[in-house]
Amino acid sequence: MYFTEEHEFFRKSFRDFLNKEVVPHIEKWEETGHIERFIWEKMGEMGYFGINYPEEYGGLDLDLFYTVIFLEELQKINSGGFAAAMWAHAYLAMTHVNKEGDHAIKQKYLTPSIKGEKIGCLCVTEPFGGSDVSGMRSTAVKKGDNYILNGSKTFITNGYYGDYMVVAAKTNPELGNKGISIFIVDSDAPGVSVTKLDKLGWRASDTGEIAFDNVKVPLSNLMGEEGMGFPYIMQHFALERLVMAVNAHARAEYALEYALQYMSERKTFGKTIDSYQALRHRFAELYADMEINKEYNYSVAKRLNEGEYAVKEATISKLKSTKMADEVISDCLQFLGGYGYMEEYPMARLFRDSRLGPIGGGTSEILREIVAKIVIDKKEYKPAT
Repeated sequence: MYFTEEHEFFRKSFRDFLNKEVVPHIEKWEETGHIERFIWEKMGEMGYFGINYPEEYGGLDLDLFYTVIFLEELQKINSGGFAAAMWAHAYLAMTHVNKEGDHAIKQKYLTPSIKGEKIGCLCVTEPFGGSDVSGMRSTAVKKGDNYILNGSKTFITNGYYGDYMVVAAKTNPELGNKGISIFIVDSDAPGVSVTKLDKLGWRASDTGEIAFDNVKVPLSNLMGEEGMGFPYIMQHFALERLVMAVNAHARAEYALEYALQYMSERKTFGKTIDSYQALRHRFAELYADMEINKEYNYSVAKRLNEGEYAVKEATISKLKSTKMADEVISDCLQFLGGYGYMEEYPMARLFRDSRLGPIGGGTSEILREIVAKIVIDKKEYKPAT
């Protein structure tokens, strides 16, 4: 219904690439928290960062189901951190560069991003703001040929080792969320300082807390219109939430596949544990939940691919899929017994990595309120114009 023969060929080739080029290095990157540059460049050479970007800037301009495959296969190598670094670059930072950047910005940042020569990050969340985007305190005051940027951001994936940042800041603080603008800032600009954060999971990826101290940002680095930053951010949240929903159903599927393999080999009292009704029926329940979420996520991807502004549907996708993934992975760890708690088996890392799902990209609490506003209050969300 959703995937063609070409899609499946892409899936196989990307899976082969990951197993050959990425998997041998995962343990090292998980330990060091540093994904080496060579793999970014190899990903770029293969076109994986340009899947849905314009050919004019080196992209492949393919449909959204290639992106779904990209996300799903990244979850099957058991490094949520590596996956996060890749999709945060390709679908958080680069989405804004592509949608709001002018031709000069795209040439300078989008083209090398597609090649894997530049790494980007999206800087919205602040230490005192969290999910309250409109309450951000960072400011960008126009002075001569520059904006002077001050403030801080936190929990920024690719924030420590990245080359550029897509930064949201208030150009007119008195206007609230109508006074937010979006800028592109080089990570090595004077006045930028970054602290690397130590996380429970996603340990292969670098996560930074970033401070801006009188950073000069050229007027030409404003992306889109001044004061339109909040609608731009909200507009792209639909894709970000679908990305995290697809991640969730894919890691749940991987956990189930691994658990089933283990259960088919593990014997107690003379028979394999996949023959015990208590475990069989619980597994069937978890599998059904995963399949329902996966199918729903595919339908949302189809809506977005056809240009629909599916805010409600994407929000539901992330809300339900991330909760499902946590439950599935917790129970799959239980299926492995004591081995599920051992680091040499994949469930321990999956368990940690999955826990960020209901937090990042909008907490489940915020998502429930968004759905409530749409369904109960009849609020309409419209794309930025």
